[in-house]
Amino acid sequence: MGTKGREIVGPDVKEIIGLLNRALADEWQAYYQYWVGAKIVSGPMRPDVKEEMVQHSKEELGHAEMVADRIAVLGGVPILNPGEWAKASNCAYDAPADHGVMAVLRQNIKAEQCAIGVYQRLLGKAKDAGDHITFDMARKIMEDEVGHEDELQELLEDIELMKK
Repeated sequence: MGTKGREIVGPDVKEIIGLLNRALADEWQAYYQYWVGAKIVSGPMRPDVKEEMVQHSKEELGHAEMVADRIAVLGGVPILNPGEWAKASNCAYDAPADHGVMAVLRQNIKAEQCAIGVYQRLLGKAKDAGDHITFDMARKIMEDEVGHEDELQELLEDIELMKK
C-alpha cells in the first residue's frame, strides 16, 4: 500500500485487516452454503430456489474477491488456510440437515442477517478510521446482502402462500 494510502487508514489498519479477514471467512462459507444448497435443495419451487442459490453463490464469491483484494492493498494477507474459515468466521456455517426448500431458505436468511450485521460493524469502523475505500466496498457488499435477504424472504413467502 502506498504511503498516502496508509496515512488515510492510519493506526486502525491492523484492526480493519482483522475485520476484513473475518468477513472473508464468512464470504467463503456463504459461497459454499449457497453452492451446496443449490445441489441438494428439494421440494416446491425447487428450480426457482436453485437458480437463486446459484446466483447468490456467484455474488458471494465476488464479495470474497473484493475483500481479499482490499486486505492485500492494506498490506495484509488474506486467510490462506480454508481450515481457518470456521474459526475466523462471524457467521457459523451449518451443514443443511434438511434439504427442503423451506429449511434451506431459512438457513440462508439467517446467514444473510448475520452478514448484514458484519458489514454494519465494518462500515462503522471504516468510517471512524476515515477509510473511505473500505467503507464504500463494505457498503456495496452490505447492499447485496440486504438484497439477498429480501429475495430469499420473498421466495419463502411465495412457498408459504402456495401451501395455503
